[in-house]
Amino acid sequence: MELPPPRPGDETPLSMFERTVAQLGSDPLVLFFDTALGAETIDELSHGLAASLQELGIGAGDRVALYLQNDPQYLIACLAIWRLGAIAVACNPMLRRRELASLLSDCEPVALIALDELLSTARDAVEDAGLVRVVVACDPMALRCQPPAAAARRPPDGTLDFIELARRPIDARYQVAAPAPEQTAVLTYTSGTTGPPKGAMNTHGNIAFVSRLYRDWWGLTPDDRVFGISPLFHVTGLTAHLGVALAAAAPLLLMHRFDPAAAAQLGERHRASATVAAITAFIALANDETAQACDLSSLRRPYSGGAPIPPAVVELVQERLGFRIRPVYGLTETTGPCVITPVDADAPVDPASGALSAGIAAPQTSARIVGEHGETLASGEIGEVAIRGPQVVPGYWQRPEESAQAIRDGELLTGDVGVIDEDGWVYLVDRRKDMIIASGFKVWPREVEDALYEHPAVREAAVIGVPDDYRGETVWGYVSLKAGTTATPDELVEHCRERLAAYKRPRIVHILDELPKTPTGKILRRELRDR
Repeated sequence: MELPPPRPGDETPLSMFERTVAQLGSDPLVLFFDTALGAETIDELSHGLAASLQELGIGAGDRVALYLQNDPQYLIACLAIWRLGAIAVACNPMLRRRELASLLSDCEPVALIALDELLSTARDAVEDAGLVRVVVACDPMALRCQPPAAAARRPPDGTLDFIELARRPIDARYQVAAPAPEQTAVLTYTSGTTGPPKGAMNTHGNIAFVSRLYRDWWGLTPDDRVFGISPLFHVTGLTAHLGVALAAAAPLLLMHRFDPAAAAQLGERHRASATVAAITAFIALANDETAQACDLSSLRRPYSGGAPIPPAVVELVQERLGFRIRPVYGLTETTGPCVITPVDADAPVDPASGALSAGIAAPQTSARIVGEHGETLASGEIGEVAIRGPQVVPGYWQRPEESAQAIRDGELLTGDVGVIDEDGWVYLVDRRKDMIIASGFKVWPREVEDALYEHPAVREAAVIGVPDDYRGETVWGYVSLKAGTTATPDELVEHCRERLAAYKRPRIVHILDELPKTPTGKILRRELRDR
């Protein structure tokens, strides 16, 4: 079946999926552990789920919360929700009762689809928030059975079973919506590193644009395999994994939740081609003996985003895993990448700050550095990064004032401090709020962290400013160590003394077993400050 090519700006994730079903037929679209799920199977299950949800009274504009891991059901649920003209709400499966209830209260969903293992927390949160009237229970391993075994399973009391809903006969009254590109497809909540999480309204057009951007930038075809390392509830997983698989008709590798050994084995078995993952995920792979023994030479498009990448980590990954990661920069509010490194280039290092470049402005995207009054700064000057392009969201859910403050005439003020050189390379210095003023001098934590990463025992590093009566603020470091290595706080301070100016070096370095992180792997300096 041949579908006409989409007109510019008209494509949505659903139209991309329909083209992929026509192209793949029964060939795999999802590879989940040892199970291959064909595109037609995904299509049938998503239509079945959509019809069942419609019978339950769910329709256009309604919100449906997804409290799931990286399982095929996530893709099936998104497709079903979009076919109703409804909005998917991406819920971090690590959220606890109070956090989940707060999110549900903000977006007011009518239904919640939750993993069996999360049902207790989900029910408690629903009780606190109210509003949710349909709870669907999901067995993540149900689709490893062929056919899915829903009949032998009895869903927990007060819930409906995901596979049973998806396998029900479709009522003749079932009607499919065709969401417009400007309609909201997913509410993706910010990580809350700078305040309470806000629901970014990622539109169908936003997702389609970014998914095609990755497909074309990477040159993916159906012969490739998309390595699903990042969580699907995060905007990176939504576009760089789920979306690009739909855009390229390239099978998506899923593994429920990230484990470095299992991920490496899955990537080796299926010859993974491309991925975007947090730098902490690549560090975990590089430090895992099983991963080091795997052949990941097929991974020709490995990218990392979410936080600036220490140059020393790029070298470590190449040495131990045999591939060179390239940086990409994006935010929840840009639905993923707005700055990206060319596939055939090594990102340069800024000689002034030591920062590894995040790349150049993505196609159809502009990046500029602005001063305190919104003026455009010259190349080489440090200021706030501002982004304009088809991937920028229209705003935050039910937060008009915060939307207007962050997004002005379609341009996003990111809150990130950076610089652009004469060749268009963008360097991220740090978050504006994380800047440290020590003895009147500006200290960017990233520069100190890069120095700590150069120590052979350091696995992860984070730097914060601590109030000091004499200096105003004092630099403190926090690190975790690689397995089988040792280092003392004094040794790490001395290591920095040899590499940094006196006002930049940490006065104290604390050694922790693990640094606090968001579920996507971004280290939370805020939690370290709270200590």
